[in-house]
Amino acid sequence: MTHTKQQDWLLYCRPGFEQDCAQEALRQAKQQRPIIGVEQAPIAADTGYVQIALNAQSLSYKDLIFARQLIRLEHSIEALPERDRLTPLLAAIAKLPQTFGALWLEVADTNDGKTVSAFTRRFQPLLETALREQGKLQDGVSEDGTQTESYKLNHLPRLHVFFPDKSSALIGTSDPYNSSSSLMGIHRQNMPAEAPSRSTLKLAEAIEVFMDKGEQSRLLRAGMTAIDLGAAPGGWSWQMVKRGIRVAAVDNGPMKGVLAKHPLVEHLRQDGFKFAPRKAVDWLICDMVEKPAKVADLMAAWFVAGWCKHAIFNLKLPMKQHLSAVDSALGAIRKKLDDDGINYRMSAKQLYHDREEITVFLTKTKG
Repeated sequence: MTHTKQQDWLLYCRPGFEQDCAQEALRQAKQQRPIIGVEQAPIAADTGYVQIALNAQSLSYKDLIFARQLIRLEHSIEALPERDRLTPLLAAIAKLPQTFGALWLEVADTNDGKTVSAFTRRFQPLLETALREQGKLQDGVSEDGTQTESYKLNHLPRLHVFFPDKSSALIGTSDPYNSSSSLMGIHRQNMPAEAPSRSTLKLAEAIEVFMDKGEQSRLLRAGMTAIDLGAAPGGWSWQMVKRGIRVAAVDNGPMKGVLAKHPLVEHLRQDGFKFAPRKAVDWLICDMVEKPAKVADLMAAWFVAGWCKHAIFNLKLPMKQHLSAVDSALGAIRKKLDDDGINYRMSAKQLYHDREEITVFLTKTKG
């Protein structure tokens, strides 16, 4: 029997969800090779990252819900000398066969990680300069001094140097087509002054994560219609309204700020679980605090009834058994849509602006 060589992986995640992140990666590896794929080391809690060895030479980033970033781990340095961190890092990177299109120095999304980030900002230009001199890092300038096409750099793998602390480093690579396009896997959003609540950041991030620019232009056009279930105070409705989409905001609570009397908003004081639209709409959005199974049933029912074409919604997670709750909720949606013969695409991620929840994008597709 031929055994696949184990590959080390580094995944970033929301602190507190390390076990879920590791379990998903392990499960994906086992789906590729059912008899193997075993994590070797205990998973540390509340670190914001997972280091795991799997008998899988590839993983699919888009199918990992709890992973913010997917990095092929190539080398680790456990003791960086305080007075010369550059030399051992350059020596380790020189052994890698690739040339890289970007260098990302990263830390964990934790309080401890924030204390290291000041160092990485100072260290980044030193390492970048040295790697360009080695020929390991492309800088977008050709030999004749002209700018090279940016798409060529985008094709090249990224080089990640992750610092769990100032004295150790994990060196890895990522495929720009099978990873997050943001530093640390975090799609940060700025809080709009007019938005009535910070929940607006979740939908803004979801739109950026789940849809490329072409899809955003095609699927979020002025003149479209949307239903926002559990809308108050209006953070999600605001994202639709700013794109010129007319919203029916369904919630017994009040809409606030500019949305309280906005010409594109119709506020319907009704229970979101009992509401039925008078006619079909383009979009259904929903961020209600309810059990994930109940929200999943509601979303599936809207698609089966033909009441919407696209949806973005949140599933609030229980205190424990996060992954099984997600599997059950998404599985129920798939079964109902499959049974009804509906063609669809569904993606799910725990976003940076999510907390104890995941966000799901569901859209009807053609055949």
